[in-house]
Parts: sequence; C-alpha cells; structure tokens
Amino acid sequence: MIAQRTAIELSDGRELIYFDEKPGADRSFPDRRHLPPPPPASQLRLDPLVDEWVAVAAHRQTRTFLPPSDRCPLCPSTADFASEIPADDYDVVVFENQFPSFSDRVAPDEITELTEAVPVRSGIGRCEVVCFTSDHTSSFGALSPERVRTVIDALADRTELMSALPGVAQVFPFENRGVEIGVTLHHPHGQIYAYPMLPPRTQAMLGAARRHAATTGRNLYADVLAAEQKAQVRVVAANEHWTAYVPAAARWPFEVQVAPHRQVPDLPALDDAERDAFGPLYLDVLRRLDALFGQPMPYIAAWHQAVVGAGRELGYLHLQVFSVRRAADKLKFLAGSESAMGVFVNDVVPETAARMLRDAC
Repeated sequence: MIAQRTAIELSDGRELIYFDEKPGADRSFPDRRHLPPPPPASQLRLDPLVDEWVAVAAHRQTRTFLPPSDRCPLCPSTADFASEIPADDYDVVVFENQFPSFSDRVAPDEITELTEAVPVRSGIGRCEVVCFTSDHTSSFGALSPERVRTVIDALADRTELMSALPGVAQVFPFENRGVEIGVTLHHPHGQIYAYPMLPPRTQAMLGAARRHAATTGRNLYADVLAAEQKAQVRVVAANEHWTAYVPAAARWPFEVQVAPHRQVPDLPALDDAERDAFGPLYLDVLRRLDALFGQPMPYIAAWHQAVVGAGRELGYLHLQVFSVRRAADKLKFLAGSESAMGVFVNDVVPETAARMLRDAC
C-alpha cells in the first residue's frame, strides 16, 4: 500500500507524482531543466467510412527513441543528467507525458469540418507515464508482489482522478514491452490514456454486453469467465480472487486474460484483498510467458475498464496480456486480413497455448 503520495511540478508545468512505499522520502528535488511549454493537443478527425475517430499528433514524431541507458529519461536524475524524474531514486512515479496523444491543457473546441464528411475536434484528454521501478535493467515480471501492489494502487489513484476530467470517456492503463512491440524506451514503464471518445474495441464490447444483458439479464463477461472456470481447459492459473485464462477465440498466438472473480468496473473498485492477490498471479503468468521460448516475451498488457458514462454498469474490469511472438523465431505480423479488414487469423490453437503456458514453469 502507498505510504506517501507526493505531487510536484516539473519545469514546464507538467505534474509528477511519487508513490512511495515507506514514509519520509525526500521529494524536494527540483527539476533542473529549462523545458519549453507542453505541446498543443492532438487533433481528432472522424473517419466517416467506419465512424471512428483518429488522433493526429504530429509533435510525437520528435519523442525520445531508444536512448543510451545513461540518458534514459525514466531513470532517476544524476549529477550528470537531469531526467524526467528529479529525485535520485524512487519506488513508483507517474507523470504527464511530454509527448501526449491527448491533453487537458486546452479548452474543448467546437467540432469543425475538414471536409463536409470529416468532422474535426481537439484531442482533449490526458496521457501519463508510469514508471514501475527506478531499476533500468528490470522488468514488470521481476517486481515483487509488494511493488505490483504499489503499481495497482497508483493506477487506481490515476484512474479515479482522470475519470473525473471533463470530456473523458474511458481511462486505459497499459504496458508495452519489447522492441518487437515498438517500445521507444527500454526502462520498465507503462502508460495511461484518458480517451475523449470510446475506442472501437470498447464500443464493440459494449454492444455485445448490451445485447447479452437484454437477452439474459446477466453480465456478459461474468458469464464468459464462469464458462472458462467450468471448462478449465484454457485456465492457466488461478487463486482465491483472480483467474487467468486463454480466451476461446484468442486473436493472438499467446493471449491471457486475468479477471477478478467479483464484477468491478475499474481498478479503484478493487478491495485490498483483490489488490494483494493480483500480483502473485500476474507475475506467475509473466514468468510462464518468458519461459515459453527461453527469452523475454514481448507483450502488450491492457487494462479494460468500464466507461465513464452510459454503459458503465456493463463493464467488468480485466487485464488482457498478449504477444506477437508465435514461435521462438517467428512473430505474428498484422498483414492483409488483420490490418486491412480486422479479421484475425491465429496460428496457435488457444487450447494448445493454454497447455503450453501451464507446462512452461
């Protein structure tokens, strides 16, 4: 649990928050840099052919890309290098992204038109970076269960506050790991996006959940989880409060969903027992993924939380972790069918993936 929460302001006005596991940490270190003001918000353009918003954020072209370890912006600052974190050490840190896809630093614009068919509006929202540890060479899977609890508490803190921002429709915490995924910084970290619109996947999930509730009166995800727990064949691991399983219709070669046994809308709604129980199970899943091919598994870990507005009651918090690696020397590329049409063709049978993960450790 978080013993000390300390918010400071960086030299360009962005917020940074230290989440310390022990009280008394010195967080008075000033930001020694002289940074320009944060960039303007991105622009949202509606694709009328599929009724989906696309963010255009040209300022992100200049973001830091795979710097040497002694110039990592997520490491603690040293006498020779001032990073994003002014302190000389930390447990968990969250700060506003210097190159955000969405920003709450501008007033919401009225919707205008690029053409008669393409509405345009400002990319209102917020993007934050979450540093899991000050150790540049570590990984999420190497964290202690206690540190995972601190991360969960930090994500819950940020989810609650970001959900209250004007115009935010959903808060999405996630982690990208591995150059195969496209990370631009090696330091163990994740991000949080506060979206001003509902992402396409969330819209599809809400539609399915509404239809299921109208037909059965029950929650769709709860029914899917119960069916997996009964079948057992795709369950990878479980404890008193969480179950990790491979979805029956997994899109990715190795995909696991980790779900609490109690329906909760988001991370802030988890109780202490659920927060404590998550770390040991998730760390076990990550170790199994790494053990599959004897090398670090590239992955995306995505927290699916309930929406902020209409449809919130249909949400069921769960974590989706998946990899593009389909064999020791092969990656799953999103080629013609996946990229152009959104139809996934999985190279690994989900039941086989579940068995491989159960046998991995």
